[in-house]
Amino acid sequence: MNYQETLEFLASRDMTMSRYERYDWDKFVKKIGLKINFPFIHITGTNGKGSTAKFIYEIYRAQGYKAAIFGKPYFYKMNELVSFDGGEISDEDIASIVTKYQKVIEQYDLSRFEVEVLVSFEWLNQCKPDIAIIECGMGGDTDATNLDTNKPVLSIITTVSLEHTAFLGSTVTEIAMSKSGIIKNYGSVLVGKLSNDAMTTIRNDAKRKTADIYIVDDYHHEQHNNGQIAFDYGPNNYVINSSAKYMVNNAAMAIEAVTILQETFPVSLESIKKGLLAKTLPGRMERFGNVILDGAHCPEAIDKLMESVSLINRGKGVHVLFASYRDKNIAIELPRIDKDATDLTLTTFDSARARDEMDYFLYLADYKYEQDYKMAINNLREQFPDDIILVTGSLAFVGIVRKYLLETSHE
Repeated sequence: MNYQETLEFLASRDMTMSRYERYDWDKFVKKIGLKINFPFIHITGTNGKGSTAKFIYEIYRAQGYKAAIFGKPYFYKMNELVSFDGGEISDEDIASIVTKYQKVIEQYDLSRFEVEVLVSFEWLNQCKPDIAIIECGMGGDTDATNLDTNKPVLSIITTVSLEHTAFLGSTVTEIAMSKSGIIKNYGSVLVGKLSNDAMTTIRNDAKRKTADIYIVDDYHHEQHNNGQIAFDYGPNNYVINSSAKYMVNNAAMAIEAVTILQETFPVSLESIKKGLLAKTLPGRMERFGNVILDGAHCPEAIDKLMESVSLINRGKGVHVLFASYRDKNIAIELPRIDKDATDLTLTTFDSARARDEMDYFLYLADYKYEQDYKMAINNLREQFPDDIILVTGSLAFVGIVRKYLLETSHE
């Protein structure tokens, strides 16, 4: 298969939100003998796992390690899924690996995500990174990135809150148990600031597995200045290139992670500071003029986003354009946005999972609905050129709006 045929093959295997088990995946892994042949950090969490992974990746690259990173979702093309030493996987490598295993993939009825994990691990095995940061797709124990044959040098659980309840569990305790599935026997795990129920669950699982547990410390003296945030963690001062308050938590997790691994993967203070100054992931409090894009997709993330926006709005209005998937808890998200927003407009986007006007019917008396997100954002920019326009609700939606803004900025 060529690259385009490969993408079509993968599209036919998209089982997102319809299947979440690993029976066929485990049989496939055993059949082909798939292993991770490089040291890696395994990371999961309701929020912050992608940004924490990116900070760690940039710190190790700043130190001179040939580092790699794997994570979803990606915005525009599959090549964004996995990077090694600053470069993404090529079209040719993707097509070659999928073609090599096509018959076995069909035999074991793998999902698209499982194939993406296969492609990424196979490619990284060829690249031989010094260290890689592997981000779970969803959960932990059932996630395709979680291979029984390999133990990470460090597991990380950033946050735990209600998400994907149809698959991970209906309580925070059940979700924490799912995410703690990345903790290995006699391994090590770094945990963010969690609720008592989540922390107790993870502590008990770590104890059962005789795993060392580390808890991220508090940061102090946070200062916002010209799109950057300075803060103290431990005895040192750091700066990140972001105005998102929630991003400081992710940076603190990254600092703690590389500190834990200092004996086997030493890094200098200079490299940590340089890595934290690297450009953050797109769609995380990303600015296009007076438009802010943020892919907050659950109540916890929405709350942290609105807290961050309140710190930078400097008395300006905040006009929110919101779209989400049907499985998201908008009963909590919309009132939280409304608390700090000047106004809120609901919209939709091109996805079978996206909410449309009928899915918002309980909220149409309170909030305006605009079918065409392009028209909505253009109207907001025209009416409020000096205010903040915040686009949020889904990282997929933010990616679509981001592409539109990039295209129209050159017109």
